[in-house]
Parts: sequence; C-alpha cells; structure tokens
Amino acid sequence: MSEPVRLSRRVIELIGCSRREAELYIEGGWVSVDGEVVDRPQAKVTGEQVTLLPGARAEPLEPVSLMRHQPAGDAVPGEARELFSAGARWAEDSTGMRLLAGHFVRLETALPLQAGASGLVVYSQDWRTLRKLRADAAKLEQEYVVEVSGTLAEQGLERLKRGNPAKGLPPCKASWQSEQRLRFALKDPAPGVIRALCQSVGLSVVTLKRIRIGALSMGKLPSGGWRYLAPHERF
Repeated sequence: MSEPVRLSRRVIELIGCSRREAELYIEGGWVSVDGEVVDRPQAKVTGEQVTLLPGARAEPLEPVSLMRHQPAGDAVPGEARELFSAGARWAEDSTGMRLLAGHFVRLETALPLQAGASGLVVYSQDWRTLRKLRADAAKLEQEYVVEVSGTLAEQGLERLKRGNPAKGLPPCKASWQSEQRLRFALKDPAPGVIRALCQSVGLSVVTLKRIRIGALSMGKLPSGGWRYLAPHERF
C-alpha cells in the first residue's frame, strides 16, 4: 500500500500544475476522490481515484454572504463555522451555490441583534457587503416582531411612534401584529432601545425577533437555519 500523500500533491502529479493552482482547484470544489468532491488540499489520499472535474478553474473563491436565523443567545461570530453545518442549510436555498469549506473562513458580521433577540443575522466574507452594513447602519431600517405582556398605556401606540428623544427613545414605526405581538421598524436601534420603548408604555418584552434588515427579509428561514445570499439581493 502506498504512503498517504496530500491531495494537492496528487493533483500536481496528475495534471502537472503548480502547488498554488492545485490548491485553487481543490478549494474551488473541482477535485473528486473516488467520485466525492474533496475541497481540503491537506486531505490525505493513497490509491483512491483522483479526478479533475470538467470546467475546472484555478481561481480564488468569490467571497460569499450568508443569512442565518439565529436563535436567541447563539451569537458566536468568533466560531461562525460551527453555525453553518450542511444539515442546517435551508432546503429551499435556491441560489445553487456549492457548499465549500472556503465559504466559512474569515466570516464577519455587522448590525448585532438586540440583547436576547433571535432572528436575521448576516455573515459575510465580502468587504463591500460589510462596509454597506456598517456605513449605512443609520439608513437601514431594521424590523422586529416583539412579543409583549402587560397593558398598553393610553395612547401608547402613538407614544411609541413619536418616541421621546429627551429620554433617548427614538421615533419608530409601531403596529400590532396580533394581540400580544408588536412590530417595530427603526433605523440603527441602540442596544436595549426596544425594551425601553416597551417599558415606557407599560409593556414588558417576552421575546424579540429581527425579521428584516433594509430590503432583506428573513422570510421562512427556520430557527438555526441558514442560506447563501444571492448576487441580486440587496439591503
């Protein structure tokens, strides 16, 4: 039995390319081992059948952005790769993107959720997307669905809409979604501001869920699920 060697070395032997080209082919998902795509250049192979797939290109991966329905208390940007398992990928992801290990390195996020909230979080490798989220934070409306308890004060909904700048409460769009759920839409909400708005009119927050950032809606993405953002999607 031959000694195990790195997959990148086997690709070099197979097609006579440079080490960097071999790594790019593998990271791009263009190399199969016994019929299964392997996208880790350091993977070890022995006598398996290594094949360069049709249409292979030795090009760096394009940066991707990912949308996740983050459960409350599950914000771990430093360990983002652990959040994006193949099993958690939304079955209705229509982007057609191939899931590759390179899509889950150097991910960053912006526009953090309100404390204790669940809902839409965007992770990205693309500096343009991250710059958009950070530079335009004051312009991008965020929408939350808020389950509340308590009794709404007189004229409470109008008071929520007006806000109270003197007390640090900004004006916002507020409406009832159901008997116990309010919808809030506001730009660049400060930490804790939605809870403070509710408290100002006699309500206590039970749950918070962000469902939209700008024009990007979370839709039917299930809790803990994720999908790729399509190139045409904009905030």
